[in-house]
Amino acid sequence: MTDFFKPMAFQLQTERLDLSMWEESDAAWIRKLVGERGVDMPTLDSARSNIIEMRKKAVENGISLLTIRRRDEGDFIGYCGLIIGRSSLEEPEIAYELFRSAHRKGYATEAASVILDAAIATGRHRLWSNVGAWNDASFRVLEKIGFERHHSTWEEQGEIVWNVRDL
Repeated sequence: MTDFFKPMAFQLQTERLDLSMWEESDAAWIRKLVGERGVDMPTLDSARSNIIEMRKKAVENGISLLTIRRRDEGDFIGYCGLIIGRSSLEEPEIAYELFRSAHRKGYATEAASVILDAAIATGRHRLWSNVGAWNDASFRVLEKIGFERHHSTWEEQGEIVWNVRDL
């Protein structure tokens, strides 16, 4: 991990949500979430391996995606956190994905807000988020937490809009 930044908190709470580090038992949930994208689901072993690798990288980099569970129900509804993605460890991306059944309830904004606070606490100065141009819901979440559109790039899957927030 870089000496410039404190590690982000890997255990966070909001009024309705608990965000925490991945456990191997979350592999079944991540498979279902990936399946909702309309792509091939990873195998259970592959999902477990990805979780193990993510936990290892979290210790090395001091940032990670965290699981999101509703506090009252205790059910897994998605993830949110910081990743290197198309950006850098110094200026990471905020990323989130929720089951469709959890959409339009404010959970993504609530989780992203607490991740934003966690990013500020690390001492970082800027965050990015890359969103497919078609994803209006993600743009609404980003706007609510102070991101602005910066520029676009084009990839196989189409236009990717880079959003930025100074901290």
